Order: sequence, then structure tokens, then C-alpha cells
Amino acid sequence: MARVKGGLSTKKRRKRVLKLAKGYRGAKSKLYRTANEAVMKSLTYAYIGRKQKKRDFRRLWITRISAACKMNDINYSRFMNGLKKAGVDINRKMLSEIAISDAAAFSALVEKAKAAL
Repeated sequence: MARVKGGLSTKKRRKRVLKLAKGYRGAKSKLYRTANEAVMKSLTYAYIGRKQKKRDFRRLWITRISAACKMNDINYSRFMNGLKKAGVDINRKMLSEIAISDAAAFSALVEKAKAAL
């Protein structure tokens, strides 16, 4: 039986890693071993970043809602509690968009939340 050499699959694997490392600085984009280390690290950061992005946006929305609440003489936690008691089911992303684009509608929501408390 003939001996099977792994040249083709090795070349394919290395090519894939070097393609992912394109644009990296210095040897990280040219040499397989350093490129592989850099790619593995960057893929780890990308995975973590996708999780952090969700947290960061939620923090941003809460900050925006809180700032709009302070302009309407109520704090964030009382506002959210009032909305829940009033039966207004709207997520933080939409609340922050309303706070930015339509101050009158947000004030109406604040009054509804205050009435429910």
C-alpha cells in the first residue's frame, strides 16, 4: 500500500490560518506558528467581545433612560418599577430611543409610572 503524505491538508490548514492573519503586523501575518498564536488569541477576543457587546449596550440604554428620568424628576429604579406596576411592557432599547427622539412621549410614560407608584 502506498504511503499517504499529508501535504495537501497541511497546506490547506496553514493557508486558512494565514488568511485569517492577513493584515496583522510583522511576522504574525507571514509565519505560520506566530500567525496561529495570534489568530487563536484574536478569535478568543472576538468570542468574548460578542458577549460584552450585549452588556455594553444594556449599560448604555440604562444610562440614557436614567438621564431622561432625572430631567423628569424621578430616578431610574422608581421609573422602571412604576412602569412594571402600570403594566407597560417595553424594553430598555426602545425606552432609550423614545427618550432620545421623543421627549413628550417619554414624559407621558414617566407620568404613567408615577401614577402607578
